[in-house]
Amino acid sequence: MTLQQLRYVIEVAKQRSISKAAHQLFISQPSLSNAIKELESELGISIFSRTNKGIVITSEGSEFLGYARQVMEQTELLENRYANTAQPPQQHFSVSAQHYAFAVSAFVKLLKNYDRDEYEFTLRETRTYEIIEDVKNLRSEIGILYLNDFNQQVIRKFLREGNLTFHELFQARPHVFISSTNPLAAEKYVTLADLDPYPYLSFEQGDYNSFHFSEEILSTISRRKNIRVSDRATLFNLLIGLNGYTISTGIISYDINDDDIVAVPLNVDESITVGYIQHKNAANSPLAAIYINFLKETITEELTLL
Repeated sequence: MTLQQLRYVIEVAKQRSISKAAHQLFISQPSLSNAIKELESELGISIFSRTNKGIVITSEGSEFLGYARQVMEQTELLENRYANTAQPPQQHFSVSAQHYAFAVSAFVKLLKNYDRDEYEFTLRETRTYEIIEDVKNLRSEIGILYLNDFNQQVIRKFLREGNLTFHELFQARPHVFISSTNPLAAEKYVTLADLDPYPYLSFEQGDYNSFHFSEEILSTISRRKNIRVSDRATLFNLLIGLNGYTISTGIISYDINDDDIVAVPLNVDESITVGYIQHKNAANSPLAAIYINFLKETITEELTLL
């Protein structure tokens, strides 16, 4: 296995086409096909499945690509480090998270604290299954999600199969996020019956739209008005514009959100454990350790406001 073969595989995965990848790599299509076949033969796996519609990445290939990308990123760091010793290497760091404002606040603190001219950081607010896949395949160092009595058996199964560990950040009682002008905003707490007239907003989960992958607890309850969204900004706009509600931890992070949204305790016998996941075989990078500290700092600050 060579670095060149890894570059080839990554480019084919990016283009989803042998011919397009060959064009980008400035080599012939037969040479590229042979190089990939030789690598697959050496590893004893099929990285790509070739169909009439083009190239499809296999499950084995997806896992291999996660490691291949990490190797190439580290190679790039080495090349940058020693190509010009006067300049520090460009740094890479990625986080995948459910739609938590505190994860964004901690990310902002990391960037403000990171005094370099060059870096490549990624924050993915994404679906629950994709968070697990990102960390499993080393696309992200850290994933942020929650567990509770309802979902933890299924989620922990996926974590075990992905060789991932869960680290608790905090436990919270459920709150509803609603507009500050909502008639319920002044209440000390609300019940599910109180919420029945209002539209319920939740994050859609794509192909893995199982109740166990929902970002909101009590996802199995039937509601008369349901709206699914894909991003936090849209959800907050609809909370205000339609007097809707969603269920979360109660941490709003007012440093990146204004006071148009308030958190009101939900009177249910439930709890939420929010934490971060990491790959067992990947040691914390310095940036990951700093980000985790900022996560804990941000959460502590926000919890004191509840």
